[in-house]
Parts: sequence; structure tokens; C-alpha cells
Amino acid sequence: MLTLAESLSQREWQIMDSVNRLRLVTGSQLERLHFSELTGRSRSVVRWRVLKRLVDARVLMPLARRVGGSLRGSAQLTYALDTAGERLLQLRRNLHQADERIRRPAPTGDRFVRHTLATSELYVQLVERSLAHGFRLADFLAEPGSWWPNGVGGWIKPDAYAALSSTLIDDHWWIEVDLATEAVPTLRGKFLAYLDFVHAGQVGPADVVPHVLVTVPSDTRFDIVAAVLDRLPAPADQLFEVALHTRAVDLLLEELRLAHQDAANG
Repeated sequence: MLTLAESLSQREWQIMDSVNRLRLVTGSQLERLHFSELTGRSRSVVRWRVLKRLVDARVLMPLARRVGGSLRGSAQLTYALDTAGERLLQLRRNLHQADERIRRPAPTGDRFVRHTLATSELYVQLVERSLAHGFRLADFLAEPGSWWPNGVGGWIKPDAYAALSSTLIDDHWWIEVDLATEAVPTLRGKFLAYLDFVHAGQVGPADVVPHVLVTVPSDTRFDIVAAVLDRLPAPADQLFEVALHTRAVDLLLEELRLAHQDAANG
């Protein structure tokens, strides 16, 4: 295992970290995260070679299922940590006495895969936009790392936690990635759990109560979720935001811009 650890490049360690952080990541998402400096055909060729090496070494495990239908090869596969990847992270944690959590994927039913990859896509977009727009993605945790004690023996269970930083402000978010698979009473119960957390005087990461962003797949689902939120008691109108999956990062950046502006004027 030490020999394998010593042979890994910095890029390969970073790929392992990304898969560990997110639990499931597609090859195309890994390409956007870790091969963006390459151009043209060389990007896909190098990505294929690196991911094949990691799979052959049992660092990564491709799922049997593919996503989509138009791509071919490693870009279309979904990857999780394999046994060697888990051992390498364990080895690094022991060597550096780091508090590093190894996140093995749960059983990979189709709904779980789609939901996890939607969360991974949000992370990839935030990383891409942070490089282009001059903010810092200070932290991003996918579940279960995003879960937080609710103060009464249970947990607040967002799908992700994100901290975005400008030069003046840190903006904290819990994120619910909705795929329109839950009934309205389930949604209401989930949202009320956040309000109970606020009413109990609890705080989350960084000793603040993060705002809650609910991302949805369609305009129809947007209207349904917005109607549920409109009927909730205060401070729901200040705590929750809802956005289409395709607009989620835009909303987060706009909120960061407004918070930065308020800090500059205050």
C-alpha cells in the first residue's frame, strides 16, 4: 500500500479526495474538476488514462450503471471509492493524524445515484464558478458529513453544506436537492425541522444558522415547493430560498454579492 501511495500523483490524490467528499462522481465531473487545464482531445485522453489506472489499482470503483447515453468510456461512468482508495485515505489519516472521514457510498439504487450525482454537480459548478468569479468555496460537505445535531438527540439532515467567502463575508448554506420524489407532507415535515431548530435557539456550522436552499428540477416543482414554504410560520420567509437546479449556483452567488455589499456599506 505504501508503494501505491508513493506512486500517486497530486492529481490522483485530488481525484480520490473529490470522490471521498462526494461519494459518487461521474467521469465527466472529474474531468471538469481535475483536468480543466488541458485542452482539446488531450483532456479526455489523459482523463481516461488516469481513471483507468485508478480503477486498475482498485482506488476507484466504476458502477455498473452508466449515466446518460451520448458519452462513451470513462466520462460516462460513475465512480465510488474502492478498497485500495479507502485504505490509502486511512493510511494518510494515520500518518498525518488528520480528522479525515472516509465516506463509503450507500447501496446504489437508481434514486440514490441520481440524487448523489445532482449534489456532486452542484459542487462541481461551485468550484468552476469560484475560479471564474473570484469568490472562495471555503467548505462543501455532502451527506452524511453535512448533517448537524439538532440539539434534542436528532439530526438536521441537509443534502449538502456550503460555505462561500468573499473578501468581506462568509455565507453559509444548507442545501436540499429535491428530485420531485417526495410528497408534500414529507417536504413540509422536513422544512418544519429546520424551523424547530431555529426556534430552539440552536446554531449550525461557524455558530450561525445557515440559510436553506431547496433546488428543484422543474418550474412545476418550483411552484409546489414555493407554496409549501409560503404556508410555513416565520421565519421561513427569511430562512428558505428555492431555485431550479440550473439556477442554484446563480442564486448562491447573488446572495453572496448582496451580503458582501451590505458588509461594505455597514
